Amino acid sequence: MDRSSRQPDDVVAGDAEEEPSPRAARALWWGSAGLVLAVLGTSVLVAGAEHAGRLPAAVALVLVQVCALRWVARSPAAVLAATAAAGLAVWALLPTVTLTGALLAAQVALCALSAIRPRRVSARALAAMCLPAPLSFAAGGPAGLAVYLLTVVLAWTAGQWRRAQRARTRSETRRAVVEERARIAREVHDVVAHTLSVMVIQAGAADDVFTRQPEQARQALRAIESGARSALGELRLLLRAFGPDPGDGRTGELRQPGPSLARLDELADTVRATGMTVHVDRDGTTDGLPAAVDLAAYRIVQEALTNTLRHAAGADEVRVRVAAEGECVRVTVVDNGRTPQGRSGATGTGRGLVGMQERARLVGGSLRAGPLPGGGFEVAARLPVERVS
Repeated sequence: MDRSSRQPDDVVAGDAEEEPSPRAARALWWGSAGLVLAVLGTSVLVAGAEHAGRLPAAVALVLVQVCALRWVARSPAAVLAATAAAGLAVWALLPTVTLTGALLAAQVALCALSAIRPRRVSARALAAMCLPAPLSFAAGGPAGLAVYLLTVVLAWTAGQWRRAQRARTRSETRRAVVEERARIAREVHDVVAHTLSVMVIQAGAADDVFTRQPEQARQALRAIESGARSALGELRLLLRAFGPDPGDGRTGELRQPGPSLARLDELADTVRATGMTVHVDRDGTTDGLPAAVDLAAYRIVQEALTNTLRHAAGADEVRVRVAAEGECVRVTVVDNGRTPQGRSGATGTGRGLVGMQERARLVGGSLRAGPLPGGGFEVAARLPVERVS
């Protein structure tokens, strides 16, 4: 089955595969290689002092294991087999090295395999790693057997913990997307309902003056046409988002139409009340924007300002810029705070970033967020628009 075709539930159930990013793979290699060289390499040098003739071969086998770990993130099963064979060979050459230490690289590979591959695959690998247990019993007795089995099981369990942690993060991200879509759907519903109400009023007015003032009737009909086009555009967005949950207690609840960029100064004032300096710059006019785009831009600014208040350590100033550039609106929010590690990256897993990205995507736009080279954090969105006459 193609990896991209797996459903989210497969991931939660532990049946999907996920290779780490190149950066994570390099970090895994450097960390595991350093561990093997420090622990196993030292043990081999100490044990090989009494067997000088076997020392070069044992050192070569250690280096083979270290090199094999380079591909542990891509092919953990193959690396596990190679490092296990090399580790057993080291133990055969230098029996004074414990079997647990000789198979250290294999245990690292087992941990990686448990974190990356489906549980049924890692369980078979765990069983295979338990096969040398009688050798550890023969060499170290019950204590040696217990230590070996404990380290193998702990390596497998650590991989399962990491796998569950990633699955939980993905689940929270998906839930945030669903919640954001539901909220967008409710807001678009309000916008469309408002537009249709105006159309009904315009239609009644056109009927009243149709014979006496035909030009005024034509204006009302043109307004109805414009409103209908706008409503159709909003309904397309509604169809792309999840509908509101009928059981959320909101049925029949009267809600005001969502805020817009026209109320951006009010939003800035609420942030200024906390002591933060907020600069709002406008370039071009945002009048006549489709309601969904207007609302998405406002919500992106709102969430970015909220993130600044919550996460921007030391921030005391934030600049908001809204630029209407022909066929798109660009929204930029930049603060001057220090960027904590958890806030770095353009595709963070925080619900705030997920919500902003989802809003931009649903109107056909894009959003990027990340720390700036000179300090501070930037959220930049590009939202395409089709002007409503």
